[in-house]
Amino acid sequence: MACYQFHTTMKIAVLPGDGIGTEIVTEAVKVLKVLELPFEMETALVGGAAYEAHGHPLPESTLSLAKAADAVLFGAVGDWKYDKLDRPLRPEQAILGLRKNLGLFANFRPAICYEQLVGASSLKPELIAGLDILIIRELTGDIYFGQPRGRRTAVDGHFPGTEEAFDTMRYSKPEIERIAHVAFQAARKRNKKVTSVDKANVLETFQFWKDVVTEVHAQYPDVQLEHMYVDNAAMQLVKKPKAFDVVVTGNMFGDILSDEASMLTGSIGMLPSASLNSRNQGLYEPSHGSAPDIAGKGIANPLATILSAAMMLRFSLNQEAAAQRIEAAVQKVLAQGLRTPDIWSEGTTQVGTAQMGDAVVKALG
Repeated sequence: MACYQFHTTMKIAVLPGDGIGTEIVTEAVKVLKVLELPFEMETALVGGAAYEAHGHPLPESTLSLAKAADAVLFGAVGDWKYDKLDRPLRPEQAILGLRKNLGLFANFRPAICYEQLVGASSLKPELIAGLDILIIRELTGDIYFGQPRGRRTAVDGHFPGTEEAFDTMRYSKPEIERIAHVAFQAARKRNKKVTSVDKANVLETFQFWKDVVTEVHAQYPDVQLEHMYVDNAAMQLVKKPKAFDVVVTGNMFGDILSDEASMLTGSIGMLPSASLNSRNQGLYEPSHGSAPDIAGKGIANPLATILSAAMMLRFSLNQEAAAQRIEAAVQKVLAQGLRTPDIWSEGTTQVGTAQMGDAVVKALG
């Protein structure tokens, strides 16, 4: 990991995106500025906003900025009005393009249940009080990127001669090894337990995944490894979520399980995420989407984005103390009873996006 001296300027590419993205990123930037660290922040268009201005969701100028930065702070992309565009031009392609071009292969999604928000979850308080899981998802392989893919006329199967679509699920050994190392190293700093999620009983790709993860585990005798089928993992996350520490899995299973885990906590508006490459350059974004239905109303929850900025300080900018300051400030604001509408409950004070950001700034004191 690069070691930054205090005088080194850290470059952050700020990409707000669409919908509520601009509102929540504004608050995270406000919080970062109060820290008075040597940041250089530069903003660029991405997603639908970039398509409107440049005819592409990830213009060359935005990509160059992201590549040159130590970290990318990302809002959210997408809007229903772009659903009719050809797939390569849709806002969501921006995030896939950034992952690919920056080599972001490891996605970290914490699912943390804050004591003050236990009531917001649909699960019984005793199941989730004190919950702290980390889901690590491989981001650049699997069926999402596997070639060949396409449509053709079927030559076999149940209905030869009819139109069919096909995708390819594949993983190479180095891809699995590097994500396994990330998971075991993360577990070392936590409760020393990794659950590797697969579907080895029916998929050759995931029998291979299981074999390779088991091989890598030999280098981490201090960490416990368990293997679990994805269908069972989906059930256990709801039944006994606190039994998990670090969960590591492929791109598609990780996509689904990380969303499931985030809902255990009661509000996806609270959950940050980080996507890292081998140099610890990272893209940091809230786990939620662009929510076009509430955009412009000033009611979006900025805390996931503010907490993503804390993860950015920790993983890419080597500023652990500053990361902890932000996390403590968020806890303090929740303890004061301030809530955006998505996490509001009887007896708490409802505030808007900017008020919540201001409260975090004030709590940083």
